[in-house]
Amino acid sequence: MLDQLGYDTMDALVEAAVPKSIRTQRPLGVPEARSETEVLAHLRDIAGRNVLKRQMIGQGFSDTHTPAVIRRNVLESPGWYTAYTPYQPEISQGRLEALLNFQQTVEDLTGLPIANASLLDEATAVAEAVALMWRASRAKTGYVVLDADLFGQSLAVARGRAEAIGLPVVVTGLDSGLRSGLDAYVSDGGTLPDGDLVGVVVQQAGASGRVLDARGLVTEAKESGALVTVATDLLALTLLTSPGELGADISVGSAQRFGVPLFYGGPHAAYMAVRKGLERQLPGRLVGVSVDADGAPGYRLALATREQHIRRERATSNICTAQALLAIVAGMYAVYHGPEGLRAIAERVRARASAVAGTLRGAGVEIEHDVFFDTVRAVVPGRAAEVASAAADAGYNLWTPDADHVQIACDETTTAADVEAVTRSILTTLEGSVPAEAGGSGMPRPDLPAELSRTTSYLTHPVFHQHRSETSLMRYLRKLSDKDLALDRTMIPLGSCTMKLNAAVEMEAISWPEFAGIHPYVPADQAEGYGELISALEAQLADITGYAAVSVQPNAGSQGEFAGLLAIKDYHRSRGEEARDIVLIPASAHGTNAASAALAGLRVVVVKTADDGEILLDDLRAKLEQHGPQVAAIMITYPSTHGVFEEHVREVCDLVHAAGGQVYIDGANLNALVGLARPGEFGGDVSHLNLHKTFCIPHGGGGPGVGPVGVAEHLVPFLPGNPLAPSDTTGEDTRAGTPISGTDHGSAGILPISYAYLALMGPDGLTQATKTAVLTANYVSSRLAGHFPTLYTGPNGLVAHECILDLRELTAKTGVTAADVAKRLQDYGFHAPTLAFPVAGTLMVEPTESEDLAELDRFVDAMIAIRAEIDDVAAGRWAVEDSPLRGAPHTAASVSATEWGKPYSRETAAYPLPSLRHDKYWPPARRIDDAHGDRNLVCSCPPVEAFEAPGTEN
Repeated sequence: MLDQLGYDTMDALVEAAVPKSIRTQRPLGVPEARSETEVLAHLRDIAGRNVLKRQMIGQGFSDTHTPAVIRRNVLESPGWYTAYTPYQPEISQGRLEALLNFQQTVEDLTGLPIANASLLDEATAVAEAVALMWRASRAKTGYVVLDADLFGQSLAVARGRAEAIGLPVVVTGLDSGLRSGLDAYVSDGGTLPDGDLVGVVVQQAGASGRVLDARGLVTEAKESGALVTVATDLLALTLLTSPGELGADISVGSAQRFGVPLFYGGPHAAYMAVRKGLERQLPGRLVGVSVDADGAPGYRLALATREQHIRRERATSNICTAQALLAIVAGMYAVYHGPEGLRAIAERVRARASAVAGTLRGAGVEIEHDVFFDTVRAVVPGRAAEVASAAADAGYNLWTPDADHVQIACDETTTAADVEAVTRSILTTLEGSVPAEAGGSGMPRPDLPAELSRTTSYLTHPVFHQHRSETSLMRYLRKLSDKDLALDRTMIPLGSCTMKLNAAVEMEAISWPEFAGIHPYVPADQAEGYGELISALEAQLADITGYAAVSVQPNAGSQGEFAGLLAIKDYHRSRGEEARDIVLIPASAHGTNAASAALAGLRVVVVKTADDGEILLDDLRAKLEQHGPQVAAIMITYPSTHGVFEEHVREVCDLVHAAGGQVYIDGANLNALVGLARPGEFGGDVSHLNLHKTFCIPHGGGGPGVGPVGVAEHLVPFLPGNPLAPSDTTGEDTRAGTPISGTDHGSAGILPISYAYLALMGPDGLTQATKTAVLTANYVSSRLAGHFPTLYTGPNGLVAHECILDLRELTAKTGVTAADVAKRLQDYGFHAPTLAFPVAGTLMVEPTESEDLAELDRFVDAMIAIRAEIDDVAAGRWAVEDSPLRGAPHTAASVSATEWGKPYSRETAAYPLPSLRHDKYWPPARRIDDAHGDRNLVCSCPPVEAFEAPGTEN
């Protein structure tokens, strides 16, 4: 590769490519590299410092059994966890079907017709629902009412996000209805905000355990012209009346208890379902059904696919990475158990809770709620801490909301023996002896009141009835993964989205019970291993980036952006500079930058980019001159989104600092800097990092991700606060930073992956990886230079870690588009590079450091062969409409059809290179019709008959 580029050594290439002005002068301070065996032994030691008890805390997190067939064939299978977000639907049909199963599960159980393919966690889903109601109301002023019995983390995150956009919220009890709750709020000294009530959020099975009949509340809200969100529990909905039947407009919650481990708080797939009419307001991804070029059904992402990259500050949400892998686990849990199995689990959970309540009540302990699902709230005046401590000594973690109450939450894993042991512990603590009736786990369970009981069917689609045996489900999972093109088959050369090796040894620890089975709200002395791992990881990331501190709370890159912008906003506010509300964003920036700024309540002003891809300094100076006292920050990506190291980045930083603003450096491309440069040293005040890019957490088909935020010393007080931190006596939040996700450490369960990566690589390995990423990108750019020119290069004609291939001149001459090339690459067995971003008519290629020379050459050979096909179009051999480029991708069915009728051969369609005869991936669908899918929105599982071949109908 160096010979191709004309450099003798890797260091010589780096000297030529990376500006000296940004180079760090000190080596990385991470520990020296260790072997795989040593790292696993070290992780075993760390895991052993976590104390595994029976988790009966609840509060939105429940222990569960992950069926082994799902754990091994999804969670631990590279065919699923190395897949990219399904933006290229033809080679993503397997994971799209799996996500559609998840959507169907949510739609059926919530009783609402449209659900998304996951959100980040329940707390942020509640906040997204609040924002959706505010948008949909179109009101200029108004307020939202939050149920005081929402989970504490949901209240904290929703309040913080509402404050950021200037939306007042009222938190009050809703058990006696809306008007009663508002009257109580006022009588307690509260003042209702100006404007109309625009929305209400109520928790069906509340944090206190009570189950609420929300019909009257919904009616009151609708009469006031407000929208209603019901936060609920999917397992409970097998027994309880669905939100749709209650009249809700929106339903949100977590799918965690459908087979996803506790993971110390995440990653967990949340969901949102809405009534018809709100689908275009829905945040996150929506899987829809369209048709392909042959008229066969085909799945795709519908409506708002990557809409934040298009609508920028007008986007409905900044979510880019969601929790696809965990949504697939949850959806397959529903497929495996089916409606009868899920209901049986729910009935068993409720039976255990009823036995706890019956035993305690029989011994004279007051139980606060008569109607509950899985959580029993016992009244223990002044003795809650004592009761919980004794239960912990007996091996059971309980929840103490205050000094006078203790809560016992049952789940799928709770046994009759657990009921007996935990009630015995409680009663022994309270009374010093156990009455004869204590431990009566077989006591009769009262039926749910008729008005709360579900009578409607759910999960009626055949997919929820066909895979009851492990054999059947294993084969179904294999069939779906075979349809997809993931990193286990081929390189995925996506610029800006870094699809690289997720080493098996790094993944191994996440399913160990000592990491997977820890509840996020256990006492600190039960999570000392996690504490050590998280503190060490944050410290190492701070050293790598040159910042004073890092928080791993944000559970996606977009959330890291949001956290960083809120830190900047809060910093300015602390200095009495609330007027600084403008964020300068280059025209080439990631769309999530602008969307995050809008969510933080900041205005966006776009800065032009120069012809060479750098920020146009004259325009920056003009914008600073125009808006100086109002500038909160500039958001830049480094290396730039154009794939070059900008020479003048220090000057950009200095100009903004001189105007009183802060510098936000998007860390999406940090894999081109690690060991060579530190954003905190060349001018950055804050950056988010993508652990799912640079630090090897796999993409999982579109999540999980982790987006830690690093800040300079003056911003440390404004890092995200713990969502369960106590409030002072006035009820005001005492935390400096706004909580970003539902748990203090976000998606903690996958942090061992990045921790292991750093331990395996050490300082020298990390630096070498960066150099190799720069080498591979320049190698591909050089080899393709005569076929597809690179649009932007830095000094010496070099790129950073990615290159943008410019097809615009070819398109003008031949009509062949970048999309045609992307689809034709599927016939060659490759996922496409990033299409049309950041420049329309281009392909952005990022080879990464993980790919060997043979794979890089295989990709280059495919691109050169495609260029020859484009030349054939230019020469008139084929019209573009009749070319293999426009006909791509070609399925096995299409090339074996009786009728062919194309001007190119079947062999050209299927085997454009001889090597493909020995290793052929067959795309399962022809080109999907996006416009048809948006015009005819279908986001539920289609009937089996839809897939019958023409002419086979009975």
